[in-house]
Amino acid sequence: MFTETITPRFSETDVLGHINNTVLPVWFEAARAPIFRFFTPDLNPYEWKLIIAKVEVSFVGELFYGHDVTVKTSVEHIGSSSFVLRQEAWQQDNCCAVGKTVLVRYDFANKCSQKLNEQERADLTAHLIAE
Repeated sequence: MFTETITPRFSETDVLGHINNTVLPVWFEAARAPIFRFFTPDLNPYEWKLIIAKVEVSFVGELFYGHDVTVKTSVEHIGSSSFVLRQEAWQQDNCCAVGKTVLVRYDFANKCSQKLNEQERADLTAHLIAE
């Protein structure tokens, strides 16, 4: 599991004083960088090997400005060419949002999915949580 601490910005709040719902996908993407490095160690966008097939966020609590948020990232499922990440946003010991993202190993030149190689599979497996 990877963890990333995010300090909410005032501009990320809505009129009710909550962190706006549009912010969580951005935070979750930022916290996926360690996973991205399994595929593109230098994060060079011209060598990118992943596409997103699906993103969902379930809001299970409130997030507020003034308190850090910890995003926990783990691997929930590994397929032949795709995998599912589970991400949780925690604030003050409460899980406030759960995200799931399906990423696909992709060959941009041939416009098709590509099987995960042994090293990628091993890297992902090291962060696999029990289903």
